[in-house]
Amino acid sequence: MVHMKKILVVDDDTYICNLVSKFLAQNGYETQTTFSGNEAIKSIRKTKFDLVICDFRLPDSDGLAILQQIKKTTPETPVIIMTAYADVKMAVKLIKSGAYDYLTKPLQHEEMLALVKSATEKKTTTSENNTTVKDFIVGKSDIIQEVMHHIDMVAPTELTVLVEGETGSGKEFIARLIHERSTRKNKPFVAVDCGALPKDIANSELFGHVKGAFTGAINNKKGYFEQAKGGTLFLDEIGNLTYDNQTRLLRALQERVISKLGDEKDINVDVRLIAATNDNLSKQVADSDFRQDLYHRLNEFKISLPPLRERKEDISEFVEFFIEKSNKTFNRSVLGVNEATMELFLNYKWHGNIRELENVIKRAVLLSKSEYIIDTDLPDEIRLAEIHEVHTPALHKNKASLVDLKEATEITEKEVIYNALVKSNFNKSKAAKMLNIDRKTLYNKIKLYDLNAQNR
Repeated sequence: MVHMKKILVVDDDTYICNLVSKFLAQNGYETQTTFSGNEAIKSIRKTKFDLVICDFRLPDSDGLAILQQIKKTTPETPVIIMTAYADVKMAVKLIKSGAYDYLTKPLQHEEMLALVKSATEKKTTTSENNTTVKDFIVGKSDIIQEVMHHIDMVAPTELTVLVEGETGSGKEFIARLIHERSTRKNKPFVAVDCGALPKDIANSELFGHVKGAFTGAINNKKGYFEQAKGGTLFLDEIGNLTYDNQTRLLRALQERVISKLGDEKDINVDVRLIAATNDNLSKQVADSDFRQDLYHRLNEFKISLPPLRERKEDISEFVEFFIEKSNKTFNRSVLGVNEATMELFLNYKWHGNIRELENVIKRAVLLSKSEYIIDTDLPDEIRLAEIHEVHTPALHKNKASLVDLKEATEITEKEVIYNALVKSNFNKSKAAKMLNIDRKTLYNKIKLYDLNAQNR
């Protein structure tokens, strides 16, 4: 009998919760719904789910708290966070904390289904060597080509590599590329997100355990070091390891041996280590949060991966690549983006880097009603970013001459009201609701600050 994947859907908006549940049930998934964080945590403790889809903002909890509880109870269960686009920065932080991915509202059924299939079919952290490398592109900017030159130099060696870069900038891709171009390319590549490892079982996950080592250890277990035998072990977000596990990792690197939890016997390991971080490890060393000797051992060769906003020459290539991928996923035939939309992409800050760009393109391909993606296919966060940048200098032109709090408050208030008017397309009723004020107050403020639509 085929196992029906079981999904927990959590959202205090009962309409959305039931809508998502019904849609997934129609596509062959078994679903359970809860409308609060506390009920979700109770359900997670009672039932094993293949996936949890959780709204970030709940009245009694939030997506981060539920994510942490899941990682403590069943760390292998993937979690997808639903969020308004304005919360993308938080979504990026959640991914760093172990979330599988995020969906932005309003939800698109095809996008959700594709992501659910990907999350529930993901079996292991060990992947075939070529898959991700073939499913990614590098870019042609000078800054990324310098990175590629460093990869070519270090890949054939046995040096431990430290990859630094922001969340979503492609650190795992770089690690896979190093493995692909190394003498270990025909051996396993094992990727581990240290940020998603619950602290109380990280030791067991990394180094393994023997039967009876702790309550629930009913069998011997191979850790990630043994799984990567002869190949490459990639430890992402390594700054999240506890001091005890940092010590064990240092021993593994220096002596090439590990010991399983509950067993004093040494096991020889032949593994090439690549570590990655989006934190400032040198600062963590200075703050005594990370072992200095381990830092120097990891930093035999450092690769600094630039954020997407510093390699704008590559954005058009990524856009084209992600459109092609999304067309295949959703059976669409979008040809590209228009000139105005590309300009928006080039000016946007991309806090979530390449991952955020890919998600934006996927949604835009779904929403597009023509052969080309236009600005109305984009989330407000991107579409209005240029408007905000254009108008902000005018609002702050006297910033250097501010002499009191009243003037500063007026400037800030004017900007907030203007942005609300733009987002509501100068619908004053909607803008008043967004600002949580009555219409009469809004009319008075518009008159005071001369913010009528004709002055845009």
